[in-house]
Amino acid sequence: LGHKVLYISSEESVMQVKLRAERLGAASANLYVVSETNLPVIRKYLEELKPAFAVVDSIQMIYRPEIPGAPGTVSQVRECASDLTFLAKRQGFSLFIVGHVTKDGAIAGPRTLEHVVDAVFYFEGDRFQTFRLLRGVKNRFGSTNEIGIFEMVASGLAEVANPSELFMARDHAAREGCVVTPSFIGSRTLLIEIQALITPSAYETVSRRVSGVDRDRMLLVLAVLGRRCGFSTGKDDVFVNAVGGVQIDEPSADLAVAAALASSLLDRPVAERTVLFGEVGLTGEIRGVTQAPARVAEAQRLGFERAIVPRDNLKSIGTVPGFKIVPVASLDQAFVEAQIQ
Repeated sequence: LGHKVLYISSEESVMQVKLRAERLGAASANLYVVSETNLPVIRKYLEELKPAFAVVDSIQMIYRPEIPGAPGTVSQVRECASDLTFLAKRQGFSLFIVGHVTKDGAIAGPRTLEHVVDAVFYFEGDRFQTFRLLRGVKNRFGSTNEIGIFEMVASGLAEVANPSELFMARDHAAREGCVVTPSFIGSRTLLIEIQALITPSAYETVSRRVSGVDRDRMLLVLAVLGRRCGFSTGKDDVFVNAVGGVQIDEPSADLAVAAALASSLLDRPVAERTVLFGEVGLTGEIRGVTQAPARVAEAQRLGFERAIVPRDNLKSIGTVPGFKIVPVASLDQAFVEAQIQ
């Protein structure tokens, strides 16, 4: 668009950034790169160039000489971030501050860094997966429910046009312990494949492992299956996985987890071209969830033909031409409709 962009690299040399920009096809006459960590020098570049956009990568390496302490300390990060933010607002350019994260996934350094900026976005991704999620956790100008999904390719990051395909098996063949559920990730409805495996334990202490789903909710569902449906897993190891490394936090996946567990235990696949969603109560009832019509629409768009849904959501979903809605009120009903029992 012809706007000047200043990229301040505090960790890599100008030549390293140049080589990467050329490989990704991002080199431009309007892209200026400088390798600097001294804040007064950085201020001079910003004041003289007057860019429309500036990127500081990363704030943990920037320092002010008059402040005691090494780069990355609480005082340095706080003062440098505040100084850069004040300069951006005074000159009227957009500033992107890149920060390190801790092992827990939180932004490293003082919480002041999050308070001083207008928006905070996390760039998340499993190192074993090719896709990345851009998730907003703070935004003074709008919703934080939006997310971006990108795929890491040879030429850099590419937008994923159909993200649901990332989280499902390439084939739609029915398999034991595998269930597809429509889940909200941010503001998007995505079809996620839930996989479960129940196998006799080789040790005295059984194992309960999950990946991508809430462990407490999985244990709750397992307890309901044992108490209300007569499924005994006291001597078995239980594993539940959300395909693709995605994290599901909403209770609407309870029914899918329960169906996957029952399918694995009974060694019977769930009916083909069928999705399930709903919250499981402690008495074995299936409770309604939010955004049910959007979940059904996504399943239909991806070629599924049936949806087993909570009876409470039937009114909001209505009739869907060419798609069968199966309302259920309990786990037993859901398993019958899913052809597990």
